[in-house]
Amino acid sequence: MRRLGLIAKRRRRFHITTNSKHCFDVHPNLLERNFSVDGPDQVWVSDITYIWTDEGWLFLATVIDLFSRKVVGWSMSESLKSQIAIDALEMAIAARNPAPGLIHHSDRGVQYACGDYQKIIRRAGMRPSMSRKGDCWDNSVAESFFSTLKKELVWRTKFTSREQARREIFEFIEVFYNRQRMHSYLGYLSPVEFEAAATKAA
Repeated sequence: MRRLGLIAKRRRRFHITTNSKHCFDVHPNLLERNFSVDGPDQVWVSDITYIWTDEGWLFLATVIDLFSRKVVGWSMSESLKSQIAIDALEMAIAARNPAPGLIHHSDRGVQYACGDYQKIIRRAGMRPSMSRKGDCWDNSVAESFFSTLKKELVWRTKFTSREQARREIFEFIEVFYNRQRMHSYLGYLSPVEFEAAATKAA
């Protein structure tokens, strides 16, 4: 590796950032780490991560369809208030228009447990599901996406501004990850290609 000038991508330590100290209801874990589904818009997983820029933190909320691993909703903000999660969920609903009964899984953070967020879930006919306290493995698909994003973009890039980070993260999600990046779980297809193939087969 030294001879070829190659550098290994190292894992960084995992930091728990979920604020589960709140007065809102916590829902049971309906997913139970069953991350394989046989069709789109049956289970969505949601989470929030943080990206450092020279102007300070930028937070990213995502909604991922377990069937294709496609990021179907996302939002970025300087604030960790619940609106960031609401915006990502509303984007996903507008784009996919899921049928009632979809399982929506998240951690038990205040952004997901709060009344405004849960109201949207109920209105859409979704079934809320939450991870156990402090257990990142209960939402490992969302965590895996964030790991990919950080290893392939964030940790290799110096963001001088939040606006730069927004542009590059948008391009990573919408241009590269959803449409071009091959996933071993999907038979080395991109999420968009996998969904198209599934639709054609049906």
